[in-house]
Amino acid sequence: MIRLEHVSKAFGQPVLRDVSFEVPAGCLYGLIGPGASGKSVLLKCIVGLLKPDSGSIDVEGTEVTKLDDLELQQLRLKFGMLFQNNALFDYMPVGDNIAFPLRRLFDLPEAEIQQRVAERLERMALPGFEARAVGGLSGGQRKRIGVARATVTRAPIVLYDEPAAGLDPVTSQKIFNLLRDEQRQANATVIMVSSDIDRLLTVTDRVGMLLKGRLIFDGTTEEAKASTIPAVKQFIYGLDEGPL
Repeated sequence: MIRLEHVSKAFGQPVLRDVSFEVPAGCLYGLIGPGASGKSVLLKCIVGLLKPDSGSIDVEGTEVTKLDDLELQQLRLKFGMLFQNNALFDYMPVGDNIAFPLRRLFDLPEAEIQQRVAERLERMALPGFEARAVGGLSGGQRKRIGVARATVTRAPIVLYDEPAAGLDPVTSQKIFNLLRDEQRQANATVIMVSSDIDRLLTVTDRVGMLLKGRLIFDGTTEEAKASTIPAVKQFIYGLDEGPL
């Protein structure tokens, strides 16, 4: 379970304004909103990469905002994260990219690391890709490698930031289906930021919408689709009713 209460953050100008919501354990939560509405900043606050100016963030009973650097390192063992640009290392082959968090964060035998990497690649429908160069991969393959790395530690919480950015609609839907299958198999708690609203809403349990740093909606996916809040309707259905 993740609970935010009255979280605010500013960089000169306010970015998050009094944001409060809860993500139940085992939920796939979609976070939507226009660009520069604070979505990525919110993810970074949850994982402790940024400290909010005010408010509290509770992750499985731990108050994130009160942790020191060592305690934050321990907390992050509970997280997997896929960044917007995948953050893959071009100088490493695919297998080493996926193994990176295992080698950095855990003291595991190399045989177990290799087994986990192979299992992830099999799961991503990319068996035998360990020695492939990252630079030679397609956009969809790079996304799958990013997902493999985000989930290889078997973390109970996973944060995805624009997991289908830049992909065609068919590949995008495949990525969302894959992420949903991964979440169900692991019973993980997932927060997913995406601008691909149509496909995002096919996999989410709950949805929150940020607008100019404020959370203007929080509810089930069906409630989001039926919302009468003008900005929510405009964003979900692409209605041309003036600027958000």
